Amino acid sequence: MAGIRALTLAAALGLSATGGAQALDRVVFQVAGNDRDLTETLRNASLTAEVAEDPDRADELFGAAQADYGRLIGAMYAVGRYSPVINITIDGREAASIAPLNAPRADRIREIRILVDPGPEFRFSRAVVTPYVEGTEFPDGFRPGEVAESGLIADAAQAGVEGWREAGHAKADIAREHIVADHRRDTLLAELSLDPGPRLRFGPMTVQGQKRMSPRRIEKIAGLPEGEVYSPEDLDTAANRLRRTGIFSSVTMTEGNVRYPDLLPITTTVVEQLPRRYSIGAEISSSEGASLTSYWMHRNLLGGGENLRVDAAVENIGAQNSGMDYSLGVTLERPATPDADTTAGVNAEIFHREEEDFTSDGFELGLSFNRIITDQLSTSLGITYRQSDVKDDLGEYTFKTLSLPLGVVWDSRDNDLDATEGFYANASAEPFAGAGDADSGFRTTIDARGYYSLGTPRKVTFAGRVQAGQVFGADLLNTPRDYLFYSGGGGTVRGQPYQSLGVYPIAGDDDYKIGGAAFLAASVEARVMVTKNIGVVGFFDAGQVGANDFSDMSEQSGAGLGLRYNTGVGPIRFDVASPVSGDTGEGVQIYVGIGQAF
Repeated sequence: MAGIRALTLAAALGLSATGGAQALDRVVFQVAGNDRDLTETLRNASLTAEVAEDPDRADELFGAAQADYGRLIGAMYAVGRYSPVINITIDGREAASIAPLNAPRADRIREIRILVDPGPEFRFSRAVVTPYVEGTEFPDGFRPGEVAESGLIADAAQAGVEGWREAGHAKADIAREHIVADHRRDTLLAELSLDPGPRLRFGPMTVQGQKRMSPRRIEKIAGLPEGEVYSPEDLDTAANRLRRTGIFSSVTMTEGNVRYPDLLPITTTVVEQLPRRYSIGAEISSSEGASLTSYWMHRNLLGGGENLRVDAAVENIGAQNSGMDYSLGVTLERPATPDADTTAGVNAEIFHREEEDFTSDGFELGLSFNRIITDQLSTSLGITYRQSDVKDDLGEYTFKTLSLPLGVVWDSRDNDLDATEGFYANASAEPFAGAGDADSGFRTTIDARGYYSLGTPRKVTFAGRVQAGQVFGADLLNTPRDYLFYSGGGGTVRGQPYQSLGVYPIAGDDDYKIGGAAFLAASVEARVMVTKNIGVVGFFDAGQVGANDFSDMSEQSGAGLGLRYNTGVGPIRFDVASPVSGDTGEGVQIYVGIGQAF
């Protein structure tokens, strides 16, 4: 085609390609030049090809063929072809010329032939967006000489508008579009003019859709900075704060009309979930026995976002070397206390533990503050009183501690239960003051994990984990038993019996074992998906425990194979492992649970 034709931005950008399946034999594609990539692009954009794959949609074939003119033009614009010639024939008749009342019956259509001459590839002769905020990052291909893909124009316009919005101009928009295709030179001129509008500040927030939840508390949790310069990031952060509570199934924040002189009101619409929730879980191991856990939760106890949770657990049912453990805990958390990014909580727990080396009965009371720094980083601070009455082969003890637990969590995993990419690190430091039979001291731990995948979709995932911990300042025998470290079992070294590796603090007494003050463990896994839902895993775990520090440590290791079945919520895990080194176990151990081992 000769001459210069003006195109509106809507025509150039509004028709985007959509995915589709490969067409049946009666839908034939012919592309001038036999370009395979263009043929695939057109086939994926074709509604006719998509409909022809589904016998239940046969009645839509005629409408799909007529709709494909616009869809295929849009697909050509997306790859910089602005003079395509498209013919779609139904049994030899041009689809566009067939009146709807004379549409052929679907069962009588023998062939739909789509003929496309894509024409030449156009390049930008000019590509500008004005005015724009300094530092705005436009698409790399949006410049003279590059292929004039229509998506680049849309992306450049979006980048320009977002640049102004991030600078506080919430009403920035496209003021003028000047897009001209020169068919003699095979070039495209793209000039976009923006209207930044005034710089605005956050105005009052109005809440609607709530039922039980207090509007005032919704405003407090959202923490929208009223009176400060508008920021889309602040708006997203406020919405995410509300979503994090778990109270709402939907949260939307809508910008209103500007109020004099420069205030932008925000309307927050929420939909509350059912307030109550419960869960039951189970795991089983050949050495550790079965574990049953459950919780009951009320997401909005008093109408201010208070989360009440009751946890109960019975563990080590039928364990080889220990009795059953019981625990019952209650936690009450209140978001936005004292500020929007901090959640305050109180907790109480009672427990009974029958381990191979000791029996413990006790309780814990705590106050905590958890603060979200970013989507991936959070910190915690608390104060905890813990008391336990312990019996072992040497006698009876009462350990009383008042501690100040501090924690930092970095979590960039793509999925908590089945991570394939990202990192996770949980570090804690806990100074404690002892009373009764307990010394004072300082306890630190770290749990770091990393994930890397190959293939598309992710067929092979390599996962690694390192755990470490140490207790400083307290005599080993005067350290609360729950503060000491063991190795062995599903959480540390698979293939070795649960908590089988400890230390022997009394010289010459090889029967009296307790946990150590120093601990180090590492695990590696290779996870391979055999089918969409079934995977196999190979793993190796190793652990070390020292009486006082890392200089003199006992070690153990284990290795094995596992199966995974993807349930959609998380994989069902079945692992079989045996010892590799150490003298703490023999034979095969089996582990079954939900979610990956780490």
